[in-house]
Amino acid sequence: MARATPLLPERWLPYMRGTSLLVLVVASMLVLASGAQAASRLVIRGAGFGHGVGMSQYGAYGYAQHGYGYSFILSHYYTGTSLSVLDSNPNVRVLLQSGRSSVTVTGVAEVGNQPLDVTQGYTIVRGGDGLIIKQGKKKLFTSAPPMTVSAAAGSALELMGVSSPGVRDGLYRGALQVSPGAGKGLTVVNSLDLEDYVRGVVSGESPASWPAEALRAQAVTARTYAVTTSKPDGPFDQYADTRSQVYKGALAEYPSTDAAVAATRGQVVTYQGQPITTYFFSTSGGETENIENSFIGAQPEPWLKGVDDPYDTASPEHRWGPFNLTFKQAQAKLGRLLKGSFKKIKALARGVSPRIVQAQIVGSRGVTTVSGPQLRSIFGLDDTWAYFTSVTSTVKKPKKPATPATPVPGAPPTGGTSPGGLAAAASARSAVVLTGSIDPGKRGAWATVQVQTPSGWQTATDMVLGRHGTYRVSLAGPGVYRVVYRAVVGPNVSVR
Repeated sequence: MARATPLLPERWLPYMRGTSLLVLVVASMLVLASGAQAASRLVIRGAGFGHGVGMSQYGAYGYAQHGYGYSFILSHYYTGTSLSVLDSNPNVRVLLQSGRSSVTVTGVAEVGNQPLDVTQGYTIVRGGDGLIIKQGKKKLFTSAPPMTVSAAAGSALELMGVSSPGVRDGLYRGALQVSPGAGKGLTVVNSLDLEDYVRGVVSGESPASWPAEALRAQAVTARTYAVTTSKPDGPFDQYADTRSQVYKGALAEYPSTDAAVAATRGQVVTYQGQPITTYFFSTSGGETENIENSFIGAQPEPWLKGVDDPYDTASPEHRWGPFNLTFKQAQAKLGRLLKGSFKKIKALARGVSPRIVQAQIVGSRGVTTVSGPQLRSIFGLDDTWAYFTSVTSTVKKPKKPATPATPVPGAPPTGGTSPGGLAAAASARSAVVLTGSIDPGKRGAWATVQVQTPSGWQTATDMVLGRHGTYRVSLAGPGVYRVVYRAVVGPNVSVR
């Protein structure tokens, strides 16, 4: 589409107290055995759906719910713009089918200047250097391509089979232009006037049940996008799917969306008097993005600047994740971009929203620099507003009892026993060590160690992260443990 349709903001986890399980932060070094159980996880969280540029459709929906009109909505998302009215109703050509061995159509009033019976079905096939139209097995005539079949005024043609974007036996106003395509196939393009085209787009992009002002904003946006992205020298102007904007023909016409088109007839978004390309997308996550930060290599445009988007929270993609991958799974997705074994993904630059502009894939043998859209494609994410957190956890058994540990100054209590008594108990139980790292993790930040119990995960202790997000704690008993940092949950590790 003109739509392409943060991760969660980092928050502190509440400190959790009151567990009866003994776990202490280890300050002294332990002599470790060679055997160790290790687990690693890449956690991906995010927000938004789409490329983030221009109008957020769910944001427009939210503004309409809060009483804002479509002209305000459009001026908000397209900075410094106004509305103008076109002085004509141009034609739009939309690609519907390609690679078909034959094309079957009903409702045809004429082909060229030859009248036909609208109650009959007709089939078009290739024949020599031209195209043949048949009624059943009877050949009616041959013409040079393209062959244009037209509906009666106010009526629609029925194009049999599946057309883009998955419309079966669709209805289309205007005319269908059939041409030879690649190989032996045929290509079908719907040629119709702009207003009828917009009627077939609005409900394909926004639910017909949405508020009238949101539908009007969508109608103006769709009309403007069509005008500014036409390709007069090409075989067609628009795709019928999200490569341009979703067009479903007359089957997509509803009273509410037709009313939105009629109420905004001819209106387009302009900047300094000229129509602009009105990119739009599904969900912003709370903020849109500058075009140059999302479409890498694009030139900045004054009307395509990131803006706050406070009302798109109704979208199911306002926040998404977490998605958990093992390091092995991450390596498989990264393929040749990864040098050595996977370690982490580091964001180098973010846009005016938290969308990633540039990042590094860090491996044991080097780094590879990639763009945010590349990462989105690699991992199949909804948006480039994403956070990547690598968590490693390793359980190691000491050769001898741990040296009694001194609690970290300022650390929260972990039970009702005095610090000296807890340390002595840890030494007596020959505690094993849970060590690892959280990247990115802030030195001095708190994280939580949880243990699995019959009633669910319970807090074992809170701990302070060291340099580069490292941690090291002593565990007093067997069980299954994990580390939790803000909204990130690390892998499970077992202590036996």
